[in-house]
Amino acid sequence: MTVDAVMEFRRRDARDKLTGRTRYTIDRGAPGMLHAAVLRAEVASGRLVSVDTSKAAALPGVRAVATAADAPGRFGIGVSDHSLFADGQVRYVGEPLAAVAADTPEQAQAALSAIEVVIEPLPAVVTMADALAPGAPLVHPEWQDYEVLPVGGARAGNVAWEATVVRGDVDAAFARPDVTIVESTFRVGRQNHMAFEPRAVVARYEEDRFHIETSTQVPWTIRNATARFLGVPASQVRVTVPPVGGAFGLKFDIAIEPFAALLAKKSGRSVRLVNSREEEMLTCLFRENAEILIRSAVTRDGEIAGREAVVLMDCGAHGGEQIFLTTMTAHTLGGNYKLGAVRLATRAVYTNTAPNGAFRACNGVYNTFALERHTDEIAAAIGMDALAFRRRAVLGDGDLGATGQVFEGDVLGPMLERMEALRARATPQKVDDGRLYGRATTVGTWFVFTGPSAATVNMNADGSATLVTSGVEIGSGSMMQGLPQIVAATLGIRPEDVIVRQADTDAAGYDVGVGGGRQTTSLGAASLAAAQDVRTKLLAFAAGLLEATPDDLVMANGRIEIAGPNGKGFTIAEVAARAQAALGPIGGTGAATRTGVPPLPGCVAGHFIDAIDIPVFAVHDCEVAVDRDTGHVEVLSYRVVQDVGRALNRSAIGGQIQGGVVQGLGYALHEEVTVDDLGRIRQCGFETYRVPLAGDVVPVEVDLYEGAPSLGPLGIKGAGEVPILNVGATVACAVTKATGRRVQELPLTPPRVLALLLGREPELTLPHIEPAFADNLLRPHGSSE
Repeated sequence: MTVDAVMEFRRRDARDKLTGRTRYTIDRGAPGMLHAAVLRAEVASGRLVSVDTSKAAALPGVRAVATAADAPGRFGIGVSDHSLFADGQVRYVGEPLAAVAADTPEQAQAALSAIEVVIEPLPAVVTMADALAPGAPLVHPEWQDYEVLPVGGARAGNVAWEATVVRGDVDAAFARPDVTIVESTFRVGRQNHMAFEPRAVVARYEEDRFHIETSTQVPWTIRNATARFLGVPASQVRVTVPPVGGAFGLKFDIAIEPFAALLAKKSGRSVRLVNSREEEMLTCLFRENAEILIRSAVTRDGEIAGREAVVLMDCGAHGGEQIFLTTMTAHTLGGNYKLGAVRLATRAVYTNTAPNGAFRACNGVYNTFALERHTDEIAAAIGMDALAFRRRAVLGDGDLGATGQVFEGDVLGPMLERMEALRARATPQKVDDGRLYGRATTVGTWFVFTGPSAATVNMNADGSATLVTSGVEIGSGSMMQGLPQIVAATLGIRPEDVIVRQADTDAAGYDVGVGGGRQTTSLGAASLAAAQDVRTKLLAFAAGLLEATPDDLVMANGRIEIAGPNGKGFTIAEVAARAQAALGPIGGTGAATRTGVPPLPGCVAGHFIDAIDIPVFAVHDCEVAVDRDTGHVEVLSYRVVQDVGRALNRSAIGGQIQGGVVQGLGYALHEEVTVDDLGRIRQCGFETYRVPLAGDVVPVEVDLYEGAPSLGPLGIKGAGEVPILNVGATVACAVTKATGRRVQELPLTPPRVLALLLGREPELTLPHIEPAFADNLLRPHGSSE
């Protein structure tokens, strides 16, 4: 059975969103609903002596007050180091100390002001260099007592997690007489998601169960984490998700939901909690700041004999997603190119700053920046054209990745050829006003997160189908376009006739969550399996009606007919109605999880994903003009060749690429988060945090590369995550070529670029990364001691 789900199906939610009819979580309310607020610490590190809520609880309108005593549990992704409230120690500015629910927002704020808190200040470590210094204060003095879920990762003191890759003899590669050693260092800052809808939740406690409506990407994580924090069985928590007003990874972890749930139980009323924009900025799970050292041994003809790298990721006060994201370095920094021998170390480092988290192409954006800038420095060092070096060195069919997995198909090579053809057809932008001109082409490797997903398809008597999953529509269109197209094509009906059920953990099976490009692939695979189950049942029933075999039938265009020009048959609605009457409701279930592509044994330690099921590749090209007097960088043109496996909806993918590139331009040029010496985030809203505006948008020329191998359903790959991957790298490489100056940091704000032009930007050094690779490890690779 061949399913053709390719079409230009328009998003069914577009009109409501454009006209303001969509009701997000922040629009939800109920009669008698209470308003919650959270009291947050104003110091980065301290001993929490006391929290006295007695005066607050006595104020008019206050219905509930909660502190650490009400939430005894801990949660974490990998390491359970996260308590709901500060319990004995304050670890960052903004850490929750107490929460209140009152009749009005004003009464809730008044109650916060009445809470009396005593904190004994302690020394803080606000940078990774501080945290890794000998004798540094520990962000988590009790780190050894935390529950650790996976095995294999090293951890100690302010190193929350350490993951390593070792394949081959790197020392021997660096000792070869025919290689040139190239070393590069890079640093990037944090990036804020700036979703228009802040994190928001409405919680109720009824019939001894919590019902949480929330703006999230991960309803099952919210369910399980809330239960952990509150010390109740997960079955007592139901999570439903209204439309989400932007996420980009911000809502891939637990946030404010347990506060609302706890207050709802204590008050017996519905409770609404919405972060202010300032709270979003001060406590947002930013894309983490990172520091990277890469060293490569390369022959004159462009063979990378050996590579080693150390990546430091600032996870802030809790390990959170950064512990999991240490895995990514193997596949982003260790991707793109054929490597003879390789060793990589990635360390998630605790600091007394707000926790960081996932952000579109997490870990990959800055590792691609570092890798591609390093690649240009390699090409310059051996006297080879940068594009020629990439053509020679990119991964191809049968090549080994950093962890020893075998890649299938020549993908990056042909994509580079496709980009060169695009470049050849276009007229280079002219800069005749004194500005400096630069152009660069970069490559990138990303991958689709797979993992468990479930789906149910129920066939309705009117010929429509209802799809039930835990998938969430976060703006990518997967729930509104991709999944309905897959189900409709399988059942021979229109996508308009596929009803997509809102995520509800009581109604749908477990799902890892929406992110990492996994929605159309993993949920798509589960939905395809469920729809095929329904198709099989309907064809079997129709075969009895038509006195034929199921193999004789065609199911398409709303009908089931005997194959042939004059085949008799019925509408699908007729078959569905008759089958329901005769057999009962017709439904199907499907599930999907990791296929499990193997690495080489012994290559990885401390990894959550040791090899990638579905690699995704990208090639980007841009032209820039740099103003000599101001340092302003203008992007003149931008082109993308993206590996999509199979494009179900080309216009939808094009929209994702355009949006991802613009978001990447913000990371490359504008968005800068600074943390002061006291651990406070200096940017607190749109007035002080510069995101791309309409005038910054550059039209993107898009070429979708189809046909690369994929384990995804119908040969597809996730298309929404990867567009941001190469942008910082491409702009940085182009600016380097324009200015002749070595770009080592992002973002390339006008002051930083001007300092480069004037020779006032010092060479970046990272003395807290040791010169000898082994000295950066808590324990030797592969050791369990």
